[in-house]
Amino acid sequence: MKQIAAKALELAMRRGVTYADVRAVESRDRAITTKNGVPGQIGSGESAGVGIRVLADGCWGFASTCDLTNAGLEAAATLAVAIARSGVAAKKHDVALAPEDKFEATWVSPCAIDPFEIPVEQNLALLVAIDEELRREKGVTLAETSLMHERTRQVFASSIGSMIDQTRTTTGAGFAAHSFKNDDIQKRSFPNSFGGQYQLKGYELIHELDLLKHAPRIASEAVALHSADTCPEGTFDLILDSSHLGLQIHESIGHPIELDRVLGSEANYAGMSFLTLDQLNHLRYGSDIVNVVCDARPEHGPGLGTFLYDDEGVPAHGTDIIRNGLFTGYMTSRETAATVGDARSNGTMRAAGWSRLPLIRMTNVSLLPGQQTLEEVFDVDHGIYMETNKSWSIDDKRYNFQFGCEVAWEIRNGKRTRMLKNPLYSGISTEFWNACDAIAGREWWTLWGVPNCGKGQPEQVMGTGHGASPSRFRGIKIGSGSGE
Repeated sequence: MKQIAAKALELAMRRGVTYADVRAVESRDRAITTKNGVPGQIGSGESAGVGIRVLADGCWGFASTCDLTNAGLEAAATLAVAIARSGVAAKKHDVALAPEDKFEATWVSPCAIDPFEIPVEQNLALLVAIDEELRREKGVTLAETSLMHERTRQVFASSIGSMIDQTRTTTGAGFAAHSFKNDDIQKRSFPNSFGGQYQLKGYELIHELDLLKHAPRIASEAVALHSADTCPEGTFDLILDSSHLGLQIHESIGHPIELDRVLGSEANYAGMSFLTLDQLNHLRYGSDIVNVVCDARPEHGPGLGTFLYDDEGVPAHGTDIIRNGLFTGYMTSRETAATVGDARSNGTMRAAGWSRLPLIRMTNVSLLPGQQTLEEVFDVDHGIYMETNKSWSIDDKRYNFQFGCEVAWEIRNGKRTRMLKNPLYSGISTEFWNACDAIAGREWWTLWGVPNCGKGQPEQVMGTGHGASPSRFRGIKIGSGSGE
């Protein structure tokens, strides 16, 4: 792949461009699912190709190909340059890139157990066993399980001399129990909804999750929700588990800090942003205990947004987004960094494969652990505790939102009491984070993976990471999604 990347770069530079970079990518994946004991999907795939990005006459051009012959690479390089030069008539100004150093590196993400060495039969046997355990609970009408592995090697080469070879292995797994009764469907998922937990790990993650152990509890809760009281309506202290809080971070912090949305150059799928440039270093985004970072560095954890270099060859950064409640940073690129007064990009450009242009994307956007114990977080006279995302809705500025969860419990004097069904809550992003008055410590902090974040047109689906621990928010509007 290094030879292919170098050849594609040479062909692009021959055409008189001012800058060029190339990503040569090869990937392999495996996906297995079951539904009520029957395999739903058993599939695997492989892909290889090259994406070529150039600057010519002050404009970007991009082309990609899966034809890795010299002729295929030359055709892609020619097309990329032609696209760049075709933009001259419409450009408002020349693209200018923040400076970056030359890097030569090879990095392989930690992977204790190669998932592709585990037989498919063994994968399927585990999922079937979980499925059977879920359906032992009378009242479970649909059991679903899933398991995913992916390995991607990417070689990045640029005209400033960088040659960066990175290999990332990701694993994900989870299950859900559905119960249908009297025209009502209730669902419980583990360890998270929408497929479970995903991390930058090998098969060791499957052992860590210990999925089969948790199946009886999840099945029992799904059925019990039918008999649970409907979540009450009113203003309550709200406690969120870390898995759902990860999605809250994703929607009300992660997307708004994408600088291309702020500048209006990207609005697909998630809209734009309320975080206009004048609010940087001025807006009270959250309470004094709220600290959020955008951190792609391996030391932050095995997140889906972890790497050593982004897709512009910029080293992984740890950037303060919210510091003691104050809004302090965006996610930037080499093109946009100067807009917010930064001398260099903070390394958040990524593409979903060789056939897509890099965009500013969330890496690991995480709420840092707090100082409270779990008991202190739950120390309220009367509150609502919610677990596991079920639904979400947020406006195209990422400001007004409503989220639903699979299950809730009423909290009385710091203790869980009755189970509640169909809970939801709503608010305004900045008001919500300013209401945060307790965050559990490192012991309860988890780096969650969101594998299905969509952005761009054509669509790019990519994984992001979000670290969080259970947290409390005072005076939140809470209700029920059941219509009762």
